[in-house]
Amino acid sequence: MPQRREGLRRPVRAGRALLAIPIAWIVAVSVIDILAPPNIHLGPLLVAAPAITTLFGGPWSVGLVAALAVIAQTIIGLVRDSDRLLSSNHQAQIIALVLVGTALVIFCVVRERRAKELAQVRYVSEAAQRVVLPPLPKKLGPLRVASLYLAAEAEAQIGGDLYAVARTTSGTRLIVGDVRGKGLTAANDAALLLGAFRVAAHRPASLGELVSYLDRSVCWDLMEPGETGRYGETFITATILDIPDRDDLVQMVACGHPPPVVLRNGRPTTMDALHPAPPLGLGELAHPRYQVDTFQFEVGDLLLLYTDGVTEARDSTGTFYPLTERITGWTENDPDAFLGRLRRDLLHHVGGHLNDDAAMIALARTATPRP
Repeated sequence: MPQRREGLRRPVRAGRALLAIPIAWIVAVSVIDILAPPNIHLGPLLVAAPAITTLFGGPWSVGLVAALAVIAQTIIGLVRDSDRLLSSNHQAQIIALVLVGTALVIFCVVRERRAKELAQVRYVSEAAQRVVLPPLPKKLGPLRVASLYLAAEAEAQIGGDLYAVARTTSGTRLIVGDVRGKGLTAANDAALLLGAFRVAAHRPASLGELVSYLDRSVCWDLMEPGETGRYGETFITATILDIPDRDDLVQMVACGHPPPVVLRNGRPTTMDALHPAPPLGLGELAHPRYQVDTFQFEVGDLLLLYTDGVTEARDSTGTFYPLTERITGWTENDPDAFLGRLRRDLLHHVGGHLNDDAAMIALARTATPRP
């Protein structure tokens, strides 16, 4: 809490220090205008002072500087027109300063109000993300885990990409997926699937039975009441894994989702599914029989799961991000360090801004624990 207060004080102090710039401008213009020949009038330049203040100050600062500019213009008029009170020229300049200053103060009030609303929206979206996609534990049995979510919309912070883990008596079950569509609807669909996964993943059922349950959940939970004839309009691509604690053979069911990548000694291998299944939510149409694929995940390997926001990220020329090509030769065994490097490389490829949400999970297996 003290650190947060100190962080809030710093911009205030900086703004107060920067007030010296428009005030110095007012003083300089006033002195030069008073000393200048009668045919030279620099008073209109005073309007720059409140305009500059809007770059760093709030309504009170802008109003103060605008008032000082009006006072300075009045003094200039009184000094230069000593034979009469104020000329019509100086009166017009004063009226212009009052109008401009008032408009700038109103602008700052509206800007601060919108900034507060945006801050509230960001706070709510971050809170929603922590509820729907809480950070994964750093350690799950013999697994070290790191997760990363990159939102395409900076103000949204959450979308249709999803991931979750659940511990069982024999290992770890994990899901990573991507909801069709974007926005709040996709986030709501993701939350429904994650809820179904967290309820069912702990049960002593096979991986195929778990995926079948998730498919039915998507079919029914994501369907609007009375819309039983609209199967297939909402679906979610996903990869569901069962990673045993004391065996290096991972079970996988891939439902239309990009395949995992195992990085071993700097050499990436894409784990394509031999028995791919349709996306979750299409089971009522395809009636699939979920078959489990397997692959090796040994001590020292790094397992990467991701959404298509990674592989479909484009650079300025429209070239997709070549994931396996870029990570070839990477020898990071720490999941956090690996995802940090992948994030920097991905953002560098796209020029700093993604066009779609991207989720990534990296796992590393430590030595198998003793019973």
